[in-house]
Amino acid sequence: MKTIFLTNDDGIQALGLRTLAHLMSRLGRVVVVAPDSARSGAACSITPTTPILLNEWHDYDKGDADPLLPARGEHPIAYYTCSGTPVDCVKLASETVLDAAPDLMVSGINHGDNASISAHYSGTVGAVVEATLKGWPSVAFSLRTFQRRPDFSPFFDTIVRIAAQVLAQGLPSFECLNVNFPEVESLRGIRVGRMARGIWSGEWEDAHNPHGKRAFWLTGRFTNLEPEQEDTDYWALDHGYAAVTPLHLDMTAHGSLEMLRKLFHDNP
Repeated sequence: MKTIFLTNDDGIQALGLRTLAHLMSRLGRVVVVAPDSARSGAACSITPTTPILLNEWHDYDKGDADPLLPARGEHPIAYYTCSGTPVDCVKLASETVLDAAPDLMVSGINHGDNASISAHYSGTVGAVVEATLKGWPSVAFSLRTFQRRPDFSPFFDTIVRIAAQVLAQGLPSFECLNVNFPEVESLRGIRVGRMARGIWSGEWEDAHNPHGKRAFWLTGRFTNLEPEQEDTDYWALDHGYAAVTPLHLDMTAHGSLEMLRKLFHDNP
């Protein structure tokens, strides 16, 4: 039996997590280790100075009657909560809960897209990065939505299709997939593309705490710097497609190596 590991950054009770667990149970045994509360924006952060708690979640299946959930598959699902970040969940699971490397790792379904540069901030993607560093074929799933209880049903078949393909074929070393969905009733299809170049601005809103001291809320608006480029993830989302972006974890700017060697390389 195949083993599929699952985590997220919206927390153990998120509808997207339960949805993904049910869908993955059609493909294999599912092991979930997720944060005990929301960790959005955690990126690849870890918890180096505080002990981490891990608990089996015995009452989780009480939510299976939720009408927004897909039917479970034939394979079992085991749930655990972790008091740390999504990356902590991956690290902890690899040495405690899992008895071997999983055949597939999935993260999500995130409530909110993680396209373009938002992938750098995302705990959903951060968990996938950590799993990829461990050599696990890994996929992040996110939906562009602001709803707490969105309808994920238009994406069920596509999620299973992508997961099954990666489960069967694997992924190249040091590569993972970042999959984002538009909030539509029916997908136009799948587009494979690169991260759009964009920028966040207006990221802080002035406020005051109860004691009258100045404080700030993190906010902001995203600007797509290349909205007409049809080979990007944002173009796909804006036009009703699922956006599939392969991410490579080698951050070396290979095109600059030779130029920098000429400038700085000290020959013996």
